[in-house]
Amino acid sequence: MDMGVALDMGREAFFLAIKTSAPVLLAGMLVGLILSLVQSVTQLQEQTLTFVPKIVTMVLAASYFIPWIAARMVDYAQQMFGTLPSL
Repeated sequence: MDMGVALDMGREAFFLAIKTSAPVLLAGMLVGLILSLVQSVTQLQEQTLTFVPKIVTMVLAASYFIPWIAARMVDYAQQMFGTLPSL
């Protein structure tokens, strides 16, 4: 396998990982930001209050985006198996 092909495959895998994890991570980050604002306004500085809502939000976001994530991963796998050099 050529070094350029291997680098391209690695780059595509890296960007796929970023694209597929972004919706779940952004949902958790948005909920964390909102809860941090609420905590700062109410002066309630309990660290465990943000844990459960963020986990629930991220699980719901993951369950919502599973079809999209699976489609991206299947497309990537088909592309990778299609570009493998014949042995």
